[in-house]
Amino acid sequence: MVFVQNNFQFYDQPIVEITKATLKDKKESVGSPNSKDFLFFQNLVGEIKNGTQKGQVILLENTYSFSGAYDHEYQVGDELFITIQNSDGRNLTGVIDYPKRDTYVLTAAWLFIMTVFIIGKKSGLFSIVSLIINVLVLSLALSHYTNSEGASLLLICSVLVIFFTIASLVLVSGHNEKTYAAILATLMGTFSALLIAYIVMRLTAEKGLRYEEMAFVTRSPQKVFLASILIGSLGAVMDIAITITSSLYELYNKNKQIPLKDLKVSGMAIGKDIMGSMTNVLFFAYVSGSIPMLLLYLKNGAPLNYTLSMNLSLELTRALVGGIGIVLTIPISIYTATYFIHKRRAIK
Repeated sequence: MVFVQNNFQFYDQPIVEITKATLKDKKESVGSPNSKDFLFFQNLVGEIKNGTQKGQVILLENTYSFSGAYDHEYQVGDELFITIQNSDGRNLTGVIDYPKRDTYVLTAAWLFIMTVFIIGKKSGLFSIVSLIINVLVLSLALSHYTNSEGASLLLICSVLVIFFTIASLVLVSGHNEKTYAAILATLMGTFSALLIAYIVMRLTAEKGLRYEEMAFVTRSPQKVFLASILIGSLGAVMDIAITITSSLYELYNKNKQIPLKDLKVSGMAIGKDIMGSMTNVLFFAYVSGSIPMLLLYLKNGAPLNYTLSMNLSLELTRALVGGIGIVLTIPISIYTATYFIHKRRAIK
């Protein structure tokens, strides 16, 4: 935290700390009969924190709206990246590019890390490690895909799913039979859901899917969509698989003589309890990102059915496919775990 609050010299772009903020003017902005906003005009004075003009005072102007959709109100103490326009040594002026946010990002990151450590302890540490590894590997894989003309995104994501599953579960749960059962259940559940989605899309000729939000993507939107389904459903499927597998192994460790039939009944009961909540998690996670666009369409008079189809067709499909993966993973996890337990008993 101390470092990011004093790391100005590591940036090439000039950074300014606001020392004075004055509201100069305010006016009403009318976009449509039912859409009104207010524009505010600020005069800002700041001190340059890096570069050759370090320590000098600079004058800035800022325009922001009441809605705050694409702009910000700045206050004393805010740090901003700027572009210097007049550098003659007197009355420096510049243009604001965007705020310096690394302090806030790091604060949120530390809160997340400390919470995971306090609750998860050793498992929490390995969870953080697996998360960092997964983010780095995903970034490298996508970078390779964007720089390669003949690469298959679906194949890359399939390999990533296998890697993410093995790395995450092994790091968190260790090398043991329970982990291997959860890995198998996760992979079978994820790829089964993808296969069902692919078959349905082929049979229905993808009617009802609106790829307009991918219009700027220069690759096949169908392949990008299938890859997003694969990666998106992995987290929920993995959660279901490790939850059920761990529960069945805990029951078995408490009572080595428990019949497999009772384990299956218990696993199904656990699966029914968590199935609804996990499906809702997927639904809310996907749909929440579309709320701003839904409001924008409706505010500008777009019909409700057109608004929903344009903004929710892909998100709802992702949520449905993820839900299918969750439902399929429950019996897969139960039978995979009981199979390993049965083999252990047979060996003994």
